[in-house]
Amino acid sequence: MKTRKAIVALALGALSLGALDANAQHENYFRAIGTPHKPKVEISFNRYYSSEGLWDLMKKIAAAHPDLAKVESIGKSVQGRDILTITITDFSTGKDTDKPAMWIDGNIHSNEIQGGEFSLYVAWYLTEMYADNDFIKQLLKEKTFYITPTINPDARNNFFKEPNNANTPRSGMLVLDNDGDGLAGEDMMDDLDGDGNITMMIRKSPTGRFIKDPLDSRRLMMVGPDQVGEYEMLGQEGIDNDGDGEVNDDGIGYYDPNRDWGWNWQPDYIQRGALRYPFTLPENRAIMEFVMKHPNIAGAQSFHNSGGMILRGPGAEEDVNTYTREDIRIYDAIGKVGQEMIPGYRYITVYKDLYTVFGGELDWFYGNRGVFTYSNELMNPYLYFHKDGGGRGNQDEQFRVDQLLTFGDAFVNWKEYEHPQFGTVEIGGFKKTFGRAHPGFLLEQDAHRNAAFTIFHAYHTPKLSVMNVEEEDLGGGLKAITATIFNERMMPTHASQDLKYKIERPDYVTISGAKVVAGFVVEDEDRNKFKEQKSSPEKIAVENIPGMSAVKVKWIVSSGSNYSISVNSAKGGKATWKK
Repeated sequence: MKTRKAIVALALGALSLGALDANAQHENYFRAIGTPHKPKVEISFNRYYSSEGLWDLMKKIAAAHPDLAKVESIGKSVQGRDILTITITDFSTGKDTDKPAMWIDGNIHSNEIQGGEFSLYVAWYLTEMYADNDFIKQLLKEKTFYITPTINPDARNNFFKEPNNANTPRSGMLVLDNDGDGLAGEDMMDDLDGDGNITMMIRKSPTGRFIKDPLDSRRLMMVGPDQVGEYEMLGQEGIDNDGDGEVNDDGIGYYDPNRDWGWNWQPDYIQRGALRYPFTLPENRAIMEFVMKHPNIAGAQSFHNSGGMILRGPGAEEDVNTYTREDIRIYDAIGKVGQEMIPGYRYITVYKDLYTVFGGELDWFYGNRGVFTYSNELMNPYLYFHKDGGGRGNQDEQFRVDQLLTFGDAFVNWKEYEHPQFGTVEIGGFKKTFGRAHPGFLLEQDAHRNAAFTIFHAYHTPKLSVMNVEEEDLGGGLKAITATIFNERMMPTHASQDLKYKIERPDYVTISGAKVVAGFVVEDEDRNKFKEQKSSPEKIAVENIPGMSAVKVKWIVSSGSNYSISVNSAKGGKATWKK
């Protein structure tokens, strides 16, 4: 008996000490500004996750915050994986579909991996900051976020788990005949040294044009025009499996998931990477169908990979007139703030500042759905040393980064290999997760800044309110009721493209509890200009409610002292007023 009592006492003591230790531990943590202090879901944003890793974290977020998040599959990939989307909003304040929404996705190109982590960061940050941050709390009461971290889950996993370089695979996992020899996939990537990275091959040659840098043997230097070097470049690590003189030239793809969208789509002979017809790919088709079913989506953001750019459409010069001056003014207002928020990033237009794109996602969102959309190209060399002039593929800078910041971890050192076709070669070079992808120490900071940009964008989706309701006695038992419907944000309830093609229904302003004789949209109150709606005058159809502006409606009623006014807009949400 004494032994049992002693064990119980020890156990209770251990529990007490554990509680004390936990309390002491919490006392040793101090809240950093702008960061979740004690997150329910701990996520390390200095690493990358497989598709299953992303999904596991999405499900943990939804389980920890059931009133703010839910996860659903919106379709299947080529290989049958789920396309998982997490919906973030304060469900206690209404259905997600009743609020203006922001669509966010990443990783449409499989090697452009960090779009997955950046998208996940938005979901994590919104849910974990909700309890402690008044701005985020109010935002989720008013707005909805639909977030799909990876559009391309099959090839995301292939990038991590199979041999690749920084640029492969860009497509999904369909295997096509890329070299035109009538066979598909007969010359895949060959990881000769088995390290998971497809690097480069060099070979000693009496007529070579390169030498190894005497100060850094990893680096190859081209000799002068009057000199002979020691090495020749053989290209990618691999074997010419089909005997056509090329190495690794018939692997996965090639097609481009961001040339598959149904706006200004062009066939492959015009737009390299297009497939058979728009939305050939089930992944993109799943996104399209979800967006079509959610007309409340007013803004969209796609995260790509490298270059430090905030992109807007059009993708092709032919579409210049699609983007009107009124809408460009809003694009510019948001995009230029983005430049301030994300150092080193440039806000630019795709067709004139980058290259021509037909069948791109951001043009489909705007052209077909009237959704204000940006595409951010992420990793920017400016982040390394906070100076301009690096640029993608600048190997001198990359060697400097690996020397000073990643301590040699980014490079596979040269080692000899007996190649069946080339004899003795040396294999080495930068790893697939370096250059286009963020090193771990830069990942979280850039994720936060890009998330802040998308939150700013979402904040400026429409927010409607009913204000300045006025009554006027007209005599004879009639009175006029005038209501002002104000849009408190920059974005209108209908983009110009939406208005031109009547993509979405009008906004409706309805009076209840009064007998309506006539209803009008007030076109110019000072000049006494009104547009009467003769059919169903109690429910007035308003074409558009511009950003940071208002429209007025007017009813003539014969009775009703306790009435209410409601606004119902697909992209602008709902608002009510009661007398």
